Amino acid sequence: MRVEIWSDIACPWCYVGKARFEKALAAFPHRDAVEVVHRSFELDPDRAKDDVQSVLSMLTAKYGMSEAQVRAGEDDLGAQAAAEGLEYRTRDRDHGSTFDMHRLLHLAREHGRQGALLDALYRANFAEEATVFNDDERLVALATGAGLAEDAVRAVLADPAAHADAVRADEREAAELGARGVPFFVIDQKYGVSGAQSAEVFDQVLTRAWGERTPLTLIRGGAGEDAETCGPDGCAVPGH
Repeated sequence: MRVEIWSDIACPWCYVGKARFEKALAAFPHRDAVEVVHRSFELDPDRAKDDVQSVLSMLTAKYGMSEAQVRAGEDDLGAQAAAEGLEYRTRDRDHGSTFDMHRLLHLAREHGRQGALLDALYRANFAEEATVFNDDERLVALATGAGLAEDAVRAVLADPAAHADAVRADEREAAELGARGVPFFVIDQKYGVSGAQSAEVFDQVLTRAWGERTPLTLIRGGAGEDAETCGPDGCAVPGH
């Protein structure tokens, strides 16, 4: 069973929602049969790479919130993150373009390191002091720390077209599915879950999707018998 998760590194609810989903998945009896794929979604796709500002100024300008409202919201997010065992800096974080990070996540998927890199990017953005925006050397350090080869990482960062089509394809698919925000989870190509739901909700959806998987129907011959096959012990001999 496949679970696809559209998210953005700049999205605090994606950070929290990932932890809640993983809590549900860890307790799911069939977790070893679940493939998790992370898909790209930019909250700010038109932002230039060098356009970096504080989260405080971004939120006050974008939503017309007061500084006090922004700080209160950040404090609430910090408390919810802490409840999931996550570190969260409620002050002095930056906001910027995440396009290069998504391109690196597609590189990481090719090498089986997507989950490790996503965790590193979330931790760097929400828990650590150094910015992850418009800083290629910071991204190189995070990606190599997640197990990617440095030359491959630098090659992607040096080529704006590398994995760009994959990022845009993910974003088009999200729009086609009706996702207007993230996190957005698609379970077994059947159920969509929007937002950082509780672990209990994710458990219910995983259980329901697994229970509705179509069982294998074995078709036998006219006499109700299997035809000849080959197996570990050899092949059936006609007439014997």
